[in-house]
Amino acid sequence: MMVKAVQKLPKKHKFFILGFSSLMLGLTLIPVEQATASKDNNTKVLEIGKRYNLELEIVKQTPKTQTSPVKITVEQPKVTEVTSELTSAVNFKNFKVKKGDNLAIIFKRAGFSAKTLHKLISADKNTKKLTQIHPGETLSFAKNANGELSQLKYILNRTDTLLINLNIQGKYQSKIQSKTIEKRTKSSSGLITSNFWNAGVAAGLNDKQIMNLADIFGWDIDFANDIRKNDQFTLIYETLFIEGDYIGSGQVLAAEFINQGEKYNAILHTDGNFYTAQGRSMKKSFLRAPVNFKYISSSFNSRRKHPVTGRVKAHRGIDYAAPTGTPVVSSGDGKVIQSGRSRFNGNYVFIQHRSKYVTKYLHLHKRKVKKGQKVKQGQLIGTVGATGQVTGAHLHYEFLVNGVHRNPRTVKLPKSQSLPKSELAKFKPIANDYLVKLNRNRELQLSMVNL
Repeated sequence: MMVKAVQKLPKKHKFFILGFSSLMLGLTLIPVEQATASKDNNTKVLEIGKRYNLELEIVKQTPKTQTSPVKITVEQPKVTEVTSELTSAVNFKNFKVKKGDNLAIIFKRAGFSAKTLHKLISADKNTKKLTQIHPGETLSFAKNANGELSQLKYILNRTDTLLINLNIQGKYQSKIQSKTIEKRTKSSSGLITSNFWNAGVAAGLNDKQIMNLADIFGWDIDFANDIRKNDQFTLIYETLFIEGDYIGSGQVLAAEFINQGEKYNAILHTDGNFYTAQGRSMKKSFLRAPVNFKYISSSFNSRRKHPVTGRVKAHRGIDYAAPTGTPVVSSGDGKVIQSGRSRFNGNYVFIQHRSKYVTKYLHLHKRKVKKGQKVKQGQLIGTVGATGQVTGAHLHYEFLVNGVHRNPRTVKLPKSQSLPKSELAKFKPIANDYLVKLNRNRELQLSMVNL
């Protein structure tokens, strides 16, 4: 009946049924893989407790490209010797520099040849610093497996260490390793009871800080003549630390000096110079004193009895008694108009400062400048001596304005320059802040004195 029914169908339907039947028949003839484990002797059977190497394949996909397997092979890492940096694992041997030692002696003592020394010193400009070694310092050497000098360490100062390494090309290379310096601020105040130097020491200042303070105010105050009992000073300065250890003092940041009731202040600006709180430079055309003095033996006096002749004669300058050889500097920029020797003046130097001022320096031990030479403020022009008609070593200093002698201690000097307006706007807020701190520190110091 099924055959008869099919025969009655249209020809198109007959073809469809025939095709579908053929497809089904083909699917039934495809072999199916047996799911059970094979007992073939060639088949590898996993054994319990045994390790097997697995080969991994990772497919690396790249956009719009055909994927392909990438085989990863794990290799034993290669060990290379790093010689560009010193590490704590390096075994250094230290050699202290003895009196009479040089590099050749030390290298020989450390077991290295003169050839190695020459090769190392010639490496670069840093390695030449080794030629500056001093007794008491230490050189640290390290060898490689071949017995060659592989690393050298030399401490230059508290912050810097010279490190020299032998690189893989067999050449020496160097670097300077610097430790970070931490800066903190500290203030100190002093009240003068005997002299400025002793007051500075009592305030906890070192020699350098005391001299720096005198230099800052040296254009306004003659520290030989002008210092009086109960004068006061206050300063704010840097203290320097490395890894928490104090290594010394840094720059003075701000300072105040009250001399005979008159207050002077100085603030450090970013240009490295000091200015008043109003922005005027502390540096003026003339220094009040042209010599680092020991003490003053004679002041400006129009009725002074001469120590040698006994006659009353005007003393138109100031005598600064100091040891023979003490440096004498020009109090201002100018030109040497006289440099010679006479019976009464001994060795002398006269300097013209513009058209209005002349300074004179008498009784010098040696003259360091010649007539016609231009000089700068603070430049060495001679040394203290005892030449001419004198009783002891000292500098006689005179100051003339338009040919008239004036007291170097009190003569009015030309005003200093001010900061430009653009800089003044930045400077004033900082200066005002320091003034508040200086005033507070001074009052605190006074309150402690009065306890």
